[in-house]
Amino acid sequence: MRTKKILYLGMKYDYGNAMRGWSFEEKNFHDPLRRYTGVAVRHFDFMALSQKHGVARMSEMLVQTVQKEKPDLLFGVFFDEPADPSKEAMNYITNHTDTITCLWMCDDHWRFEKYSQHWAPHVRYIVTTAAGALLKYHALGMGHKVIKSQYACNHHMYFPHDAPQDLEVTFVGQPHSNRQEIIEYLKRANLRLNVYGWGWKEYPRIPFYEMVRLFSRSAVNLNLSNASANSSQQIKGRNFEIPGCRAFLLTGPAENMEEYYEPEKEIVIFNDSPEMVEKIRYYLAHEDERRRIAARSYQRTLSEHTWKHRFYVIFKQMGFTANA
Repeated sequence: MRTKKILYLGMKYDYGNAMRGWSFEEKNFHDPLRRYTGVAVRHFDFMALSQKHGVARMSEMLVQTVQKEKPDLLFGVFFDEPADPSKEAMNYITNHTDTITCLWMCDDHWRFEKYSQHWAPHVRYIVTTAAGALLKYHALGMGHKVIKSQYACNHHMYFPHDAPQDLEVTFVGQPHSNRQEIIEYLKRANLRLNVYGWGWKEYPRIPFYEMVRLFSRSAVNLNLSNASANSSQQIKGRNFEIPGCRAFLLTGPAENMEEYYEPEKEIVIFNDSPEMVEKIRYYLAHEDERRRIAARSYQRTLSEHTWKHRFYVIFKQMGFTANA
């Protein structure tokens, strides 16, 4: 079987800013695609090219790249209208070349009406993590294009570290939505809390490698499931990255969470702040139980929730054949 060619469209740097380091997309889409057997991946950093040349010229360059290299698949993770390739360019590639076009939509839980629905007519396939968005795509007559998938763990970058568990409770994330209030609530509960992330005034951002090690060092890793723009609760990468480090995850509720991990056996879910504090205190006091849960979630992650698992299913549904 010949090697298939994928043109990957995604930002290398977080929000297009090299000072922030590699983007989520770089670590969770580009790197796993590069490791997928039977494909050759070419990276088209639309954000960097938009910043340098403007959207119009970048879009021309995209079409020219497809015409020259004739990739079997174009797989994109777009960001926002001012930086994305033009819809005209994507429409041309979809309808006038042999390249399969597919976009992964990160935030259909809250960005469907303003963003995702406007892209669906211009590509062959849309991947969504939001079960609630499926009916919306069907209502637009786009149901045949939609593939339901979910985030996963890049187990080549997120893995257990042999480190002493010297931290009690850790949260890594940005201070959007009501997260500031939640953190203040935890502090008032007199918990030994460590907070890291971009955008906090009082807490530092840490390098990626240190963050991964931090998951292993923490007795309780806290995940807040609320989206950046509103109170929508959704599964994100952190739900798989922490278990992929064989670390204990305490997370807020999110749509379809129980399909991926068994509550109280592989992960622990809290429904409000008082319950969050109650469960933190319980699992800090029950180390053996906490470690058993972390071990089970780790095994589940490696057996079902790596990006290799996700891409295998997505490619199969598109009829894009590549060796797994």
